[in-house]
Formats: sequence, structure tokens, C-alpha cells
Amino acid sequence: MGVSSFKVKQVASADFPTRWGHFLIHGFTTRASSSGDGAKTEEAVALVMGEVHSGSPLVRIHSQCLTGDVFGSLRCDCRQQLELSLALIAHAGAGVLIYEQQEGRGIGLMAKLQAYALQDSGLDTVEANERLGFKADQREFLMPVEILKALDIKRVRLLSNNPDKVAALERVGIQVTERVPCEIAPTEHTEDYLKTKREKLGHLFTSGKGQH
Repeated sequence: MGVSSFKVKQVASADFPTRWGHFLIHGFTTRASSSGDGAKTEEAVALVMGEVHSGSPLVRIHSQCLTGDVFGSLRCDCRQQLELSLALIAHAGAGVLIYEQQEGRGIGLMAKLQAYALQDSGLDTVEANERLGFKADQREFLMPVEILKALDIKRVRLLSNNPDKVAALERVGIQVTERVPCEIAPTEHTEDYLKTKREKLGHLFTSGKGQH
């Protein structure tokens, strides 16, 4: 990406009652100055529950998935992971869920739908992204780590099966004291999708399942 500066600004904060419990919702925006393509603005929200500045709060970095999160697509496990994360944070009484707009592992919604069409013809998710000229995973997790720094969170228990997210946090000095699995049992629709995550993206699982 060639980012020379990447800063986040908190632009809103409000009470946010949910069916999992009471959160505060914080809105963040950023303008990344990158060499080559000018400034690009991104937005994300952080749902915060309880005391998150002591100990190692549960943290989930969740990339937007319109098809799964909103429409309940059976092609992925994103909605189940989102709901599991909120439930685990609520059960712990404290934690943060960062929801960033990185549809389709960062390729965007329209390209993701084109990737779906390629998957229908037999390609897996990685092959489809690469056929469209993208990397297997376009995300760099720059904004989420800046949000954690803005929230003054230095140690986390990370809800993820993705080692790239662990590495992104540790690169900027946020200690991942534990990687907490965020696993959803595979279905007939997601079995191949999860297998690709395991075999081609290096995602880690406890029982042969693969996640986001």
C-alpha cells in the first residue's frame, strides 16, 4: 500500500444497547496519505463494553461482510463469527469489536460478487481473487491497530483464527496475550471455503475447522 502516514480520528461516540448487552459505539475515520494514489478515507466503528484498559480484554477485528452479516449468506461463516464474538465479549463483561469496511478480504463488494461467480465455475476463494488480479487477502489491518492505540489498549486476547491479525497487532507493539479461537462448525455450504482458509491462508483451528 505504501502508506507513509495513517492516523485515525474519533468522530462520534454514543450509547449502543444490543441484544448481547450494552456497548458504547465509537466512530472512527482516517485519511491515509499514500505514495501514488493520493489520500484515501476509511471508516470503522468500535463497539466497547466494560473496562478495557486493564488486563487483556477480548478483541475481535471483524471485516465487513454484507452478504453474510446482513443477508445471512450460507457461503461463509462471517455472521456466525460476528455474533459469537459479541456473545463472548458480553459473557466476559468487557471487550472490543472493531468493524471495518474491508468487504471480501479487502477487494470490495462488486469484485467479491465477481469472485462468487468464479467460485460457481469451480475456483476456490483464493483462486478467484487472484484471477481478478487481487492478492488472496488484500487486508493489512492498519486501521484496526490504530483504533486500538487510540483507545489506549496495549494488551488483548484476540478473537481470531487468522495469524495475520496477530502479527499486525504485535508489529505495532500491542501484545496478544492469547489467541482465542473463533470457530464455527462447517456446513455443506462452507466446507470447501473453510478448507481453503486452512490450506491456503494458514488459518489456525482446534478441530480441523477453518475461519476468518
